[in-house]
Parts: sequence; structure tokens; C-alpha cells
Amino acid sequence: MPDRKPNIIIMYADDLGFGDVGCYGCEAIATPNIDRLAQNGLRFTEGYATAATCTPSRYSLLTGDYPFRNPQAQILPGDAPLIIDPERATLPSVLRGAGYATGIVGKWHLGIGDGAVDWNEEINGTPNDVGFDESFIMAATNDRVPCVYLDNRRVVGLDPADPIEVTYAQAKAFPGEPTGRNNPELLTMRYSHGHDCTIVNGVSRIGYMRGGKAALWTDEDMADVFVGRAVDFVERHAKEPFFLYYAFHEPHVPRLPHPRFAGTTGLGPRGDAIVEMDWCVGRLMAKLDELGLTEETIVVFTSDNGPVLDDGYEDGAAELAGDHRPAGPLRGGKYSRFDGGTRVPFIVHRPGHIAPGVSSALVSQVDFAASFAALAGAPLGSGTLPDDAAVDSQNVLAALTGESQAGRAELVTEGVQANTVLRHENWVFLPAHDGPRYSGTTGNETGFSHWDQLYDLSIDVSQQRNLAIERPDKVEQLRRRLEELRGAAKTR
Repeated sequence: MPDRKPNIIIMYADDLGFGDVGCYGCEAIATPNIDRLAQNGLRFTEGYATAATCTPSRYSLLTGDYPFRNPQAQILPGDAPLIIDPERATLPSVLRGAGYATGIVGKWHLGIGDGAVDWNEEINGTPNDVGFDESFIMAATNDRVPCVYLDNRRVVGLDPADPIEVTYAQAKAFPGEPTGRNNPELLTMRYSHGHDCTIVNGVSRIGYMRGGKAALWTDEDMADVFVGRAVDFVERHAKEPFFLYYAFHEPHVPRLPHPRFAGTTGLGPRGDAIVEMDWCVGRLMAKLDELGLTEETIVVFTSDNGPVLDDGYEDGAAELAGDHRPAGPLRGGKYSRFDGGTRVPFIVHRPGHIAPGVSSALVSQVDFAASFAALAGAPLGSGTLPDDAAVDSQNVLAALTGESQAGRAELVTEGVQANTVLRHENWVFLPAHDGPRYSGTTGNETGFSHWDQLYDLSIDVSQQRNLAIERPDKVEQLRRRLEELRGAAKTR
């Protein structure tokens, strides 16, 4: 198939840290399939998500815009409206216009409908409205209601005689429905903070749900369900170029891996869930091998943000971590402005086309839109798309494929509540911001400080020595640049 455009698969982990997989130095968790991607592909040491939380990063990956440009791009409740304008160009819509079959399997968490969804009817405002031909998703996260799958525009397995109702308002909670707060005796996994509402599968979630009993997912089967749909998508589109966005739920809470993987790491359900995700990577790669598509497919493996141990459930992740450092040498984790919040595993694999190796090029998931559009022969700025499409995305395809060690010169990332940071060459600048140094619930460092912070990552990857006082010139240079980037949306 010499003239065929390469397939593109983005495998997107959820809360996986820089130090959580073997090829990035992890010794406590066996990840042979992910490691094989790195061994036969290009492993980036400075690959970033745009945010230290999930919704903003996913927004950037699909739109090519920094999340701070959309005030709605923050962690969303499960009944939030769709935050991507269906009229806006997205990575899947650009690729679909270039002749690709486009599909998403897994976690969505970018809103559904108009905020007043009737889950019992055909639903508008799904991934199908922003560029995906096919979608099989959970609407939000596995710790939020509704705990059902959506197959394109309909809930899977819904009994019309048992309609679904959803609310996130405690005042409108459904009388008589058990909750973790009121019925802890019904829980098989206790919540530690925040997850004390409707109980599904022995686990209390965020939000309230009634009905839809036949449609409820079983957490332990979720990985099998999603990877089965991913494999099915690849099989059905094997003879045409395709784009698959495969968004894992692992190792996000609640961590309930299939019994096949329970107890495999000694780190509790979090470690076991990472092993389960690695198995899913292997299953999908085996299908590409079987179909003869491995050399015709660019596979990206990365994560939406850094790691967290206690994120709402008493599953032993913090107590059992031992010497394992989920963020590796990096400081911080999920929710943090430090690098551990946004620097993540980042591997690009295409045997025969991308030489194996390690790259220190600065790359970001926000660049997938421009880079893969160029790969597909539909480069942004060519007149085929509006000038305001993917305004922050840069074409770093040469870096992603190893043809160049030059990536971005600068990058904006953000911690919780859109508190932004500027990475410029080897420097990173964190403006002063009032707030607690540590999250009172997760224990992760926030990166907040009453004074400016400046680090030279070339000699201080763990961000231990604040150089702001020594280099006021650099602080002011980067402050002005960050204000410029935040001040106005550029057009290409």
C-alpha cells in the first residue's frame, strides 16, 4: 500500500505518571508492551500535556488550543454540556476531511449535549458532532455518574421501562437511592474524600443517578470492553486510513482492575490497573501485527496528566507505594504546576519509518492537530481551514518522527484552576500565586507560592533550586512573554 496515508492511533492514559512505566525507569510495575513501543520507537523525555488535569488536556489534544482560551475547559461534572464548538475544526474533523475514518473509544469528559441531556433518547452533542465518525465512550469519568456506556448517540443496554435520571445538585438527590454518605455498609471500596454520592457496583461516585440498572457498567470489565471496541474499529477500517483516539480509564479512580490483574504488583489496585492497561496496549498492537498494519500506523502513547495516589478512594495506593515514585524524578503530580503535573510518558512508534531512540525535543499534545494535519496532507494554514483553527498548535512532525531534535521553543502549561506556567527553552517560570502549597485531599504539591519561581531544568529537573532572586532579568522576560501569550488569541 505505497500510496496509503499512515493510520494514526493515540493511546491516552489517565493519570499515568512519568515514572509509572518501565521505559521511564519504573522497576515496581511490569509494562512490557509499553516498553516495547519505546524500544522500537521514539521515547521523549520532554513530552507534555497542556494541563495537570484531564478535561483541559483532552480539550487541547483535540482542538489544538491551549485550555485557558476556553473558560469551560476545566474538570467537568458528568452532566456538563459539550465544551467544543461543533463548528470548530478539530483534529478528528481535519483528518476526516483528509479521508480518514475517525473513531474514539474510552473516556470522553468534554461534555455531552446542552447540559440538559435526556439519557433515554438519541443524544446530540457527542464526539460524533466534533469530527468522529464513531464513538464508544463513557460520558465523563469512571468516578462520575452516569455509569453507562454511550455507543454513538445512545446509552448501551438501556431498558426503556427503567429510565435514567442524573443530577449533580445535592438538593435534588433522589430519595431512597443509597449513597456512600448515608449507606457506607453497602460499599466494597470506601471513599476518602468527595466520592460519597450514588453507589454503583459497590462504589460511591460523584453525582446522583437513578434508573438504568440494566445499562450500568461493571468496572472490572471496562478495560476488556474498551479494548474490544478498539480492536473492532481497527479490524473494520483496516483497508482505509483511520484515526483512533483510544482513551484508557486506567489508572484513574476508582481502580477496579479485572481479577486477572488483581494482586499482580504489590502496589494495590493502582499498580494492577497499570498492568491491565499495558495488557490492553499489547492486545491492540497484536491486532495491528495480525493485520499487517504495524508499519502503516503511527502509534502515540502518552497520558493526560501526572500521577496521584489518593484521589478519592481508600485503595491503598499511597500506603503501598513504598519506594515507587510515580512521577519519577519530577516534582509534583496531578493538579500541580510543577513538571510532575504535565511532563508525562510520551512515545511515538512506527517501525520502518521512525528510528528507535530517545529524544529531548520539547513537544506537546497540543501540537498533534497541526502535526498530524500536515502528515495527512491537510496542513493548517493552507487555506482549507479558518485562521483561528488550532491557534496554539505547531507542526512538530519532524520532531515527532525523529527527523529533527528541534521541537518547540516555548510552551504554556497549567495546574489546577488554569494557573499557567511558561516553559521557555530550558527555563520554567511559575508566577507567584496565593494558595496552599499542598492539596489537602491528595497530598500532591500544588506549585503555588507567594513568590515567583524560576528553575533551570537542564541542571535541576526536580525543581529544587528557585533562581528567581538570582535572575530577575529572566523572571521579567518570561513574565512578559506569558502575559503576551495569555493576552490575545493569535491566528496563524
